[in-house]
Amino acid sequence: MPADKRSLTGALGALFGFVCLSAIAGLIVTAAVTPAVAVTGVATNNTISAFDQLPESLKLDQLSQVTKIYAHDGNAEREIASFYVQNRVEVGWNDISQYVKDAATSGEDPEFYHHGAISVKGTMRAAVSTFLHHDTQGGSTITQQYVKNVLIQECEADNADNTAKLAACYQNATRQTISRKIQEMKYAIGLEKKYTKRQILLGYLNINGFGGQVYGIQSAAEYYFGVSAKDLSLPQAASLVAIVQNPDYNRLDRPKNDKINGADNGYQKNKARRDYILAQMLKYNKITQAQYEKAVQTPVKPKITPQSNGCMAANAYDAGAFCNYIENLIKNDPAFGATSAARFANLRRGGYKIYTTLDLGLQKKAQETLSGYVPAYRAGMDLGAASVGLQQNTGNILYMVQNRSFNDTPSAAKHHQTSLNYAVDKQYGGSQGFQTGSTYKAFDLIAWLEEGHTLNTVVDASRHLYPQSMFHSSCDTIAGADWNVGNAEGSAGHISVLNATKYSVNTAFARMATQTDLCQIKKSAQALGVHLGDGQPIQSVNPSAVIGTQDIAPLTMAVAYAAIANNGIVCTPIAIDKIVDGSGANVPTSKTTCTQGIDPAIANAAAYALQTPLTPGGTAATANPHDGVPMLAKTGTTDYAAQNWLISATTKTAQATWVGNVEAVASSGGTPHYADMRTEFFRGIDGATRAGNNVKFPIVKAITAMLNKRFGGTAFPKIEAKYLNGAQTAVPDVGGMTASAATTALEKAGFTVATGAAVDGVQPAGTVEKTSPAAGAKAPKGSTVTIYASKGNEKTLPDAGQVIGQTLAQA
Repeated sequence: MPADKRSLTGALGALFGFVCLSAIAGLIVTAAVTPAVAVTGVATNNTISAFDQLPESLKLDQLSQVTKIYAHDGNAEREIASFYVQNRVEVGWNDISQYVKDAATSGEDPEFYHHGAISVKGTMRAAVSTFLHHDTQGGSTITQQYVKNVLIQECEADNADNTAKLAACYQNATRQTISRKIQEMKYAIGLEKKYTKRQILLGYLNINGFGGQVYGIQSAAEYYFGVSAKDLSLPQAASLVAIVQNPDYNRLDRPKNDKINGADNGYQKNKARRDYILAQMLKYNKITQAQYEKAVQTPVKPKITPQSNGCMAANAYDAGAFCNYIENLIKNDPAFGATSAARFANLRRGGYKIYTTLDLGLQKKAQETLSGYVPAYRAGMDLGAASVGLQQNTGNILYMVQNRSFNDTPSAAKHHQTSLNYAVDKQYGGSQGFQTGSTYKAFDLIAWLEEGHTLNTVVDASRHLYPQSMFHSSCDTIAGADWNVGNAEGSAGHISVLNATKYSVNTAFARMATQTDLCQIKKSAQALGVHLGDGQPIQSVNPSAVIGTQDIAPLTMAVAYAAIANNGIVCTPIAIDKIVDGSGANVPTSKTTCTQGIDPAIANAAAYALQTPLTPGGTAATANPHDGVPMLAKTGTTDYAAQNWLISATTKTAQATWVGNVEAVASSGGTPHYADMRTEFFRGIDGATRAGNNVKFPIVKAITAMLNKRFGGTAFPKIEAKYLNGAQTAVPDVGGMTASAATTALEKAGFTVATGAAVDGVQPAGTVEKTSPAAGAKAPKGSTVTIYASKGNEKTLPDAGQVIGQTLAQA
């Protein structure tokens, strides 16, 4: 076909298309103004019918808004962190400067208040542009722009956890096609039937993007100029509205010489659009000539004020790790979405105000105390420390601190930072917990009392090697190598359970474990809310667990000790007081659940025993603040002092403090190892000794003094006598019996039997010469009676009566 003929054909085709679209546009405009249209012609009637069949109702969901986290600061609530996908704070009509409203209508849609949902001029201009330039251009009223933004928001809300679907939905909502434009018009008509012009303009100003993650006029005013939307000046308002036309090019937070797609992106572009808007405002009598001249002469001077996004901002309040705990609580709670990804998306777009239990005053003092002794980093080891405190009955977490600041960007994290929260379980952003050492003995003690034993029962703590066959568990099969038990404080002989608790004698608790169902110890711990740091149940298959070889988080241990001090009532920990959504409605949140974990009398007996470590000579005596508030406490140290604990509680609060190794590190030889805290020093104080002033003592002493000053505490309930001594039984006289017969007689009487070394005696060699306690002495059932065999090398002296009256030679 000749070129001139092709040109003619193309021109005719374009002209025909233009006429058709103009007719359609005319029908749409007519339909917008007069729903019942009387026209002639089948094609025209069919066009109107097809248009009428398009959906008209557009769902206006809540906009994506900033979620903010608050903590107690005296009587006020202070924002410590925020989350968002779109940095938006939705505001009302009276919270927006009139300059903004006038700038928006003058610059984007001067006839907004006078035409319907669709502008006749704009629609015709779009028709011409589309068919002459083969591109859909212009013509959108503010109502139509609002529709497009609503559809985009809907895409993000419905596909927050599916990137592919989000991209497809966005493409569908913004594609430059006639069909989309017609549907947009129909939606716009529907909106103007349902909402006032004021409501539509307000929605438009709240929904618009202003560059990057800044959305809505309020956040734009705060970000670009550091003021509220209601306080924007005329030139500021025009500059912000100027951004809307092209947020990438006209935004005010990029360097002047920065280029996007080859175009200069400086203030000049924003100023050009700003001045055009100001001219439009003057043209439509929104401002005076004097106001216009002053405004256009005003330089564009942004005051960029970024809104923090994420938990690292909370480091300013020493609360980054706590904030991350809140974040993970939301991610793990089905109330906030069907999947973890959806919950996180809802957290970042839901506009929640999350009010937490954190007390910034206590947090600051606890952090200063911990950091005053334990540095964030020490060469040659992965040094960690954490302390967490909570309130009885409410379960409220009062403070949560650690030696390293929080950083959830591993590529940027330094030695002094971590993405872990050492105080909590793995699923809530923590590690897998740490071996608890002798703090676990509280649960051994409870099981001991539950099985009818007493605190004054004397056990033989001299034995160190225990075959697995000496232990039993009703819910696990025990097998393995012999257990060689050591004592940090040296050897011990016969000792009461009460003193074994005070001095934390490992061999005594090993002996107690042979007389206790290991399954019962596990059940006693579980009844107080104890579980492993990875979320799995604790185990009883390994007898060494009775001295704390399982990994548990500090928060879990604080909850358990709080229950012991609270008559056995376990209250689940709570970090969130309440949540208010973007509309101001309360969002249901988990409340503390308080249940009777163990018998109150057992709890009170355990509390009685656990007060002894704080008395002179006890393992925790150095940490006692001596402020008159009754306390219970227990220390814990693992093998080679890798992990060190001190947990305490009053009738009002509880705290758990841990200092130790987070992970093993490779030595110069390449073998991973834990640092021995006994060889580490902090402000001249060693990291771990039993009797010395090791580092956990001054930390806990200061923290408990702080808690006691704020909350106080009352005396613990009295212990019932039966848990001290129980039924007293006289030790049978087994002198002269064989060891086997003596053992049978003693066990029948309710005692356990130990064998001592042979002694000089008058009984036949190999038979029992004496016992300890002696025959006739009374002791609680379950006490250990040691039998001593005779060497048979002595004779019994005659009774004095047999020699009275005899001569010296006869006697």
